[in-house]
Amino acid sequence: MATKWVYFFGNGKTEGQVGNKVLVGGKGANLAEMVDMGIPVPAGFTITTEACTEYYRNDKNWADGLEEQVRKNVKKIEEAMGKAFGDSENPLLLSVRSGARVSMPGMMDTVLNLGLNDTTVEGLIKKSGEERFGWDSYRRFIQMYGDVVMGVEHAKFEKALDEVKEAKGVELDTELDAADLKELVAKYKAVVQEDAGKLFPEDPMEQLQGAVNAVFESWDTPRAVRYRKMNDIPGDWGTAVNVQAMVFGNMGQTSGTGVAFTRDPSTGENVFYGEYLMNAQGEDVVAGIRTPKPIKALEDDNAEVYKQLVEIYQHLESHYKDMQDLEFTIEDGTLYMLQTRNGKRTAAAAVRMAVDMVEEGLIDKKTAVNRVEPAQLDQLLHPMIDPNTEYEAIAKGLPASPGAAVGQIVFDAEVAEEWVNNGKKVVLVRNETSPEDIGGMDVAEGVLTARGGMTSHAAVVARGMGKCCVAGCGDAKINEAAKTLTMNGTTLKEGDWLTLNGTTGDVVVGKVDLIEPQLTGNFGTLMEWADEFRQLGIRTNADTPHDSATAREFGAEGIGLCRTEHMFFEGDRIKAVRQMILASNQEGREKALAKLLPYQKGDFLGIFKAMKDLPVTIRLLDPPLHEFLPHEDDDIKELADDMGVSFDELKATVESLSEMNPMLGHRGCRLGVTFPEIYAMQARAIFEAAAELTIDGDTVIPEVMIPLVGTPKELQLMKDVCDNEAKAVMDEKGVNFDYRVGTMIEIPRACLLADQIAEDAEFFSFGTNDLTQMTFGYSRDDAGRFLPSYTELGILEKDPFQSLDQAGVGQLVEMGVERGRAVRSDLKIGICGEHGGDPDSIDFCHRAGLDYVSCSPFRVPIARLAAAQAAIRNGQ
Repeated sequence: MATKWVYFFGNGKTEGQVGNKVLVGGKGANLAEMVDMGIPVPAGFTITTEACTEYYRNDKNWADGLEEQVRKNVKKIEEAMGKAFGDSENPLLLSVRSGARVSMPGMMDTVLNLGLNDTTVEGLIKKSGEERFGWDSYRRFIQMYGDVVMGVEHAKFEKALDEVKEAKGVELDTELDAADLKELVAKYKAVVQEDAGKLFPEDPMEQLQGAVNAVFESWDTPRAVRYRKMNDIPGDWGTAVNVQAMVFGNMGQTSGTGVAFTRDPSTGENVFYGEYLMNAQGEDVVAGIRTPKPIKALEDDNAEVYKQLVEIYQHLESHYKDMQDLEFTIEDGTLYMLQTRNGKRTAAAAVRMAVDMVEEGLIDKKTAVNRVEPAQLDQLLHPMIDPNTEYEAIAKGLPASPGAAVGQIVFDAEVAEEWVNNGKKVVLVRNETSPEDIGGMDVAEGVLTARGGMTSHAAVVARGMGKCCVAGCGDAKINEAAKTLTMNGTTLKEGDWLTLNGTTGDVVVGKVDLIEPQLTGNFGTLMEWADEFRQLGIRTNADTPHDSATAREFGAEGIGLCRTEHMFFEGDRIKAVRQMILASNQEGREKALAKLLPYQKGDFLGIFKAMKDLPVTIRLLDPPLHEFLPHEDDDIKELADDMGVSFDELKATVESLSEMNPMLGHRGCRLGVTFPEIYAMQARAIFEAAAELTIDGDTVIPEVMIPLVGTPKELQLMKDVCDNEAKAVMDEKGVNFDYRVGTMIEIPRACLLADQIAEDAEFFSFGTNDLTQMTFGYSRDDAGRFLPSYTELGILEKDPFQSLDQAGVGQLVEMGVERGRAVRSDLKIGICGEHGGDPDSIDFCHRAGLDYVSCSPFRVPIARLAAAQAAIRNGQ
């Protein structure tokens, strides 16, 4: 049986593609579904994603049978619309659009008005009675097809347009009459012939094949590849192609086009939100060339169409049970829906919509928890302008994406990437953004555009990324060549500082103070619902009382990793640390450690108080000792003077401590084995702090973690040190307290011997940063040089230091869990590497049976939500 490559929709008929986004893409599935719902949709057909992947497999040739199926389905559109493709009297024109299984706004190519040529343009003029409309449609088609399909630079068409306007003495496109536009068509054809080296195609079927190929090939453009990478979209999915009868919004003042959302995508408010233009085509609204009107104003322009549009949007939201992003066209007073899809939204809007929709009875709590992307919550955890700070806005634009941004002005996306790579913070300033700017937008703190509305490319993409964006700032005069931004008489140049308030649209010269956000209201409600479903505990990685308190406010249930080495660099204590390292005998080391003891005890007191009643896992000293020593001669001389030793003697000692491969050298428990007095001091500081607070009536749950254990004997020796100190402190203070001693599992050998190690360990915490490093044999510090190539070439799906390698490292984790619990069934097991805040890694931890994950304070809400989704996804 021949493969079915093409699926028709229209006139109330579909061909079984409804709901099959994998096969016909999101747009194709939704167009068919709207037809089934009785919503007015121009007839069309969808070429499947399989045809796209076959195109690439077949050396960029169409699959067998595709051309025949396309021709048959063009006939079906002709019958449905009562028009004929290539006809001189009543021509059918087509739009050709992409449609992947997930939305990739602006990333792939579109061609409109396809089917126009020197013959059909006359038919369009006869049928519409509008000569200007006919030639305007034709010149738009040549420009779009020339650019997208034939690779002619967009700027060359703009130059030809400017020449015609200049000759006529007008400024606006709309001031050109039919004769001017006819002349422009001839000029555009000449541009194509000169630039592409061939004539513009007159045959409509040749045009259609070229446009379909261009959409297939736009799946692999650099901007689409970059977008897929940023959003974890597999490269082998391919895109569907939607070919649909054109309906025209530019046939005069009874026609129009618009983009709308069934709720406000920026705030989540339950209001009909969007923009439209009368006498315009779709790209006019999103390109930012003309400033559109708010959707409510359509009620004044055409009350009947507005009423119908409201009924349709309410029907669609009720049907899909989610906020919809709609595109529509009004052709001579008749409304057509061109698209519906789940709308992109800010994190604040996603949270509000999820909670509101539960309260409205539209969805249940489980759906609401699944509705918000965990990574999206980062947006809510980013700074806002301090409300107590007074500032004077020099200009105001549209508040396109909320939050705040402070950075140095750059006018070019590539420059933005370059500056950020050099450690700078930037604000990308453009007249309007295009899909080519995606890289610069990704790294910028925020985006400012002079043109465009709330549904422009800049607005939609920034909202999806969680970037602050101020769009359509009319007072911003941007000279990209001179690299200047002038607003109300003030001229700024590249590198000057700028602050954006994406919540109000304010633009401010210089830096304004920002504050961290508070998680309350709808966010708190959603987090409570998430906690009802999740099974994993969520702890935090924190080394200070401030970080501990922050994490607790975000919902952390304890500390999974407190790194003691960070405390050694503070104030005067670094001197005592260096004296300890450089001491020539145990007596000298103990003398220096005695100076450190009160500092360490104070650190733990503060953290225990902040985490009152919650467990605190403290990792004993892990890094190699040379990290605490100076390496520059001037610094060594200064330390030698402080210690009363010669420069040469001290330099020789420093050099003797250097290692060829310090990450595999004298660090972790190996330090404790050779210098047990170091771990003894740290254990005593922990237990003295615990004793003091226990006497005060507080509940303290210290967990002492021995790092880098690879043999059971290492843990036994270090556990003895800790137990001896605990007993001594309890005897001295006359108080008992609970504590646990466990280990960090970060060496592959520890996973293999987990059953033996569990005989002494009361808990395991997987240190997946080092475990990944040692399993792959990649240096964490150097892997950045080649890992981007590895992910690009498909050697690795993701950077294994960002998202846990479940196939390899994951097997070791599962082995460690299984073997450890075989010996100690109540063994508490967590993860404390960077992976503890990654949603995919959290899903793995849930499936592997871990008790908790631990992550940085600002990722705690993300982990709470991801853990809930993991429980729901895996059947709790």
